[in-house]
Amino acid sequence: MIPKINLKEKIKEIDGRAWYPVEVARYNDQVVHIALYKGQFHWHKHDNQDELFYVVKGEIIIQIKGGKDITVKEGEFATVPKGVKHCPKSLIDSYVLMFDPVSLDYKGD
Repeated sequence: MIPKINLKEKIKEIDGRAWYPVEVARYNDQVVHIALYKGQFHWHKHDNQDELFYVVKGEIIIQIKGGKDITVKEGEFATVPKGVKHCPKSLIDSYVLMFDPVSLDYKGD
């Protein structure tokens, strides 16, 4: 049986915990997480993998070390290339899907 995924139910699993990724699905060697972005995460980078952010609700800012910040609004996505130091933040509560390799440590290298 092929499971259907209800994002509203996955958001309930987060239970208001900021920066607490909940697994939504796995496919091939990839994983999709959803998390509540609230405030600022921390500066980090991923040496070997890109990171894709899709904003389901709200708006986030991806700060880029030595570059221009990227504002990602509801219904938009952005990919941070591997090796780029970045720091996501949100001025309002925002729910974000992250599409990553299973091996990615979301906290950074």
